[in-house]
Amino acid sequence: MATDVADLLAKADGRRVQAGDRGITLRLKGASVRDYAPGARTRFLAIITSPTIAYLLLLGGIFGLLLEALHPGAMLPGIVGGICLLIGLYALQLLPVNYAGLALMALGVALLVAEAVNPSVGALGAGGLVSFVIGSVMLMKTGVPGYGVDLGVIGGLATGAAALLALIVWLVFRSRRAHRVNGDDAMLAEFGELLESVSAGGEAWAMLRGERWRVRCDNALPAGARVRVERREGLLLWVVPA
Repeated sequence: MATDVADLLAKADGRRVQAGDRGITLRLKGASVRDYAPGARTRFLAIITSPTIAYLLLLGGIFGLLLEALHPGAMLPGIVGGICLLIGLYALQLLPVNYAGLALMALGVALLVAEAVNPSVGALGAGGLVSFVIGSVMLMKTGVPGYGVDLGVIGGLATGAAALLALIVWLVFRSRRAHRVNGDDAMLAEFGELLESVSAGGEAWAMLRGERWRVRCDNALPAGARVRVERREGLLLWVVPA
């Protein structure tokens, strides 16, 4: 470890290194230093091999392909996701990656997708979020100086995923409490109004939810009377006075 180039040369002077089948003693005292500006390729590789950028490319690729799988034919998410994933994987091979962290991230993404596709009580999503965050922190071998994903980025993504998970769970519980709007369950106990009088045990027309239905009632009722649906038999509704 050195603070600058001069310190590096001073510390490396006199060190013996192995070059092929022969040993060489470094003589660097008083050596001249020349700077070579990096080319476009080197600058590009320097950007994508930043641990945080590689991490974001990997996630962008995964979610782009997932969006394409969930919405076939969209094209753009699949193309962008494929490019990002390949670039991210190339960058990861140049970085000190912890494969246990990578596996935890993959498990976390899979659980979050499972929660979104088949919502539960949040167990899958919570497990996926925990697995994703732990895997993200473990992804790089941070014992190597200068390597490691920015914790602020991980925290931001985790917060966004937690908010999305909470929204999904809330929508699931709201839908379970919501009043049914179709099917027999929605029709039963529905209120309507007779369009014509009906005799005891007879049939007449009634208006229910803006629709004309044929109804039968055991009681004699005048036109305009309020009725409540008890059961349905095909296209005939059995009603009672409301």
